[in-house]
Amino acid sequence: MDVEIETEYVVPDTSVVIDGRISRLAEEGYLEGKIVVIPRAVLSELEYQANRGRETGFAGLQELQELQRLAEEGIIEIEFAGERPGLEEIRLARSGEIDAMIREVAREYNATLITSDKVQAEVAKAEGLEVVYFEPITRVGETEIERMMPENAMSLHLKENVPPKAKVGRPGEWKLIELRPEPCTREELEKWAREVIEKAYTDEKSFVEIDRGGATVVQLRNLRISIARPPFSEGWEITAVRPVVKVSLDDYDLSEKLKERLRERAEGILVAGPPGSGKSTFCAALAEFYAEQGKIVKTMESPRDLQVGDEITQYAPLDGDMEKTADILLLVRPDYTIYDEVRKTKDFEVFADMRLAGVGMIGVVHATRPIDAIQRLIGRVELGVIPQVVDTVIFIEDGEIKKVYDVSLTVKVPTGMTEEDLARPVVEIRDFETGELEYEIYTYGEEVFVVPVKGEEEQETASERLAAEVVEREVRRFIGGRAPVDVEVKGSQATVYVPEHMVPMVIGKKGRNVEQIEHRTGLKITVKPLEERRGERPQPAGSPVPEGEGEVIEVESGERFPMRVVDDGEYIRLQLGDKFSGRPVKVFVGDEYVFTATVGSSGEVRVNKDTSVGQRLEEALHKGLKVRAQTIP
Repeated sequence: MDVEIETEYVVPDTSVVIDGRISRLAEEGYLEGKIVVIPRAVLSELEYQANRGRETGFAGLQELQELQRLAEEGIIEIEFAGERPGLEEIRLARSGEIDAMIREVAREYNATLITSDKVQAEVAKAEGLEVVYFEPITRVGETEIERMMPENAMSLHLKENVPPKAKVGRPGEWKLIELRPEPCTREELEKWAREVIEKAYTDEKSFVEIDRGGATVVQLRNLRISIARPPFSEGWEITAVRPVVKVSLDDYDLSEKLKERLRERAEGILVAGPPGSGKSTFCAALAEFYAEQGKIVKTMESPRDLQVGDEITQYAPLDGDMEKTADILLLVRPDYTIYDEVRKTKDFEVFADMRLAGVGMIGVVHATRPIDAIQRLIGRVELGVIPQVVDTVIFIEDGEIKKVYDVSLTVKVPTGMTEEDLARPVVEIRDFETGELEYEIYTYGEEVFVVPVKGEEEQETASERLAAEVVEREVRRFIGGRAPVDVEVKGSQATVYVPEHMVPMVIGKKGRNVEQIEHRTGLKITVKPLEERRGERPQPAGSPVPEGEGEVIEVESGERFPMRVVDDGEYIRLQLGDKFSGRPVKVFVGDEYVFTATVGSSGEVRVNKDTSVGQRLEEALHKGLKVRAQTIP
């Protein structure tokens, strides 16, 4: 480093303070006899960044502390000058407000401005200031995190006060190993995080994807590094993940039929699977496959961690919004776009919008079963539009293709129903290789149902059971939730059995109630006294209804536990389990708060059905609404 500084004073800007250049210049003797003037604008900008949890702010503040140490040792002199910027100037830092205040300090002291910001250097020269410009530091060496990562590791897990661990092996055979017995210290994690941030800002193939209060996500070449720190997490944590292998489509056991489908017809693809199953690896191989076919391929990722060739451009959320990225991509006109990952409602809407605009789309979706990928579309995309948005579902598990579904739309009578007037649009989910129908999705009684198809006899039973549930819900609108109701469905005929004194209530004046039920369900309804049901004893009033499923959220740990919701005729019983005995809980129906109670010694909360709270829980049970309990710390 050959530097000549003729002026007595030097003024560093924020860029060289963050990268630690000034302390290195001082230690190497280039600032001997000089006075380092730190603009208060630099200090304020670093403080603002640190308060927002950004690593750059902490790195800069530590550099200033190092300069103070050098001043105490007599190596340099240091002083602060200039005005402290207001909040507006800090917010407008990108437009040059802070840089202008730094140049003003250099002008007042007739000092040499030291910077690694090209624009700052050129503007300062235009204003007649003495300038020393350094190229941004390019960290070519490995960071400590890269060195710690075992060769066959998929991920590295570093946590404050916990020994470092790594997940090694191959898909389907992962094992968590301890890298050393000594726990990581906060100082180590802070140092390693700074190394990662510095390299990300200086390495042209690395970048900071997310930098928010308490969390930073960095794509360091092929490593995706997530940094969490207080207050976002209770302690410092660094997790590094990388793809274990890069494969081509030929490495997967694809049938010729599936290859032909991918090559010619598939334009709306969901690649589904549990976390760590190899979805992104397969998508990268699929992207390369389409690129080799002469297609224009782009990706939409956050973070951008797919391992693809240089001819495939990887896009991040524009201004933090994938919808804006989609607007740009529609102008670029790609043949195929990889969307990694489709998770929130907005993601599904963007995916559907681009697909309906004619772009071939491949979406990455977390799912534990193949059908779950389609179910996540329900309610976010119109039912009849689903096959236009997604025509193929590929389920990946343990790095292998376990299932492929073909998605299509037809108008038919759902399997298990017989009357032609019950025909409706039905989304068919078929096994791609065998053509066997596995699921049907259709509306029934104003609700959308996903019905498994496993042979004619089983499906008839499932369809009739589904129809009976819908009819029972409609009947209870007129007689309430506690009365016993039994429904038999055969084809398009439904027989409703209720206590004899309730028959007129179900039929209604001039049969209006029955007509309304028939209109809403599409079935012909016959109402009979429960006592006439052959071969069965009438059910007593207040007989139990089927149990419901809920969940308990333990706030302290964030864990979720199953909870049974039972109607025993007199009480609604929330069965949380012995683990929660004696603990206070808040109870919600959906997102609506209902009441607070203390769990009994038997692990239950019992609510009398004659109370308003009991009636609300009973209504939720019959409507299939989610009931959840949440512990109070």
